[in-house]
Amino acid sequence: MLFFLITALLVIPAGFLIVIGDEVNPLEEARRVVSKNAKKSEDRTAVRARLEELGKASDKEYEEFRIKQYGYSAASGSVSLVFLFLFSHSFALSILGSTLAAAVMYVLLDRDLSKNVKKRRELIEAEFPAIIEMLTLAIAAGETPMSAMLRIAESANGALAQEFQIVVADVRSGSPLNETLDSMGRRVKSVMIRRFVDALVTATLRGAPLVEVLSRHAVEARGNQRNRVMGAAGKAEISMMIPVVFLILPISILFALWPSLTNLNMFAS
Repeated sequence: MLFFLITALLVIPAGFLIVIGDEVNPLEEARRVVSKNAKKSEDRTAVRARLEELGKASDKEYEEFRIKQYGYSAASGSVSLVFLFLFSHSFALSILGSTLAAAVMYVLLDRDLSKNVKKRRELIEAEFPAIIEMLTLAIAAGETPMSAMLRIAESANGALAQEFQIVVADVRSGSPLNETLDSMGRRVKSVMIRRFVDALVTATLRGAPLVEVLSRHAVEARGNQRNRVMGAAGKAEISMMIPVVFLILPISILFALWPSLTNLNMFAS
């Protein structure tokens, strides 16, 4: 039974390659299947939206992620099937374990994508106070919002500077500045960035002084950054108390009481 199982795992990919022929690229065929299924069904897991937030908005990058997700899941399921059958000699248990392994790999890749999105969002919020101060200084010096964003996009490094590069590229391609800023606010799922974009768009449309608006947002951004640092310090303080309470304090009490307990045992004996 084991011989037939291993043979099937080796023959199925070979048969697939024989069927599709030498002129067809398996990777391109997989992309075609994924693209066809993506057009038929909705993106219920919001993978495309999360990839867009990471700056991967093209269909090719979405298809590559789906191919990676499905391929890793199938590979982990196949390897788990072989190893479980070798150790348990139960085909039903092997099928169940391989299905579980494939599902776990699928979920892990999805969670890794969410983790990268969250990390990039936190990086943008950390860069926001410095970037908005640079934007305020540039506009106060007499530059237009577009030229100030172009200067930041060319001179600064970071996730928010990359978003400004996308805004500048969209404006150069013919899109209005207000629409490109609104697209950036919808693409970056951050309340701080959304409020900044709304205030900047409103001030631009109504002709309000941009320096006052940006200065107010810079003060608020610094306050939010200070509160975030204080919150992280509070969590770190609580985490540092765990080894003190559960490790160092019991050992200190044991060292303090050990001579007395030894003397009591000697008197009792």
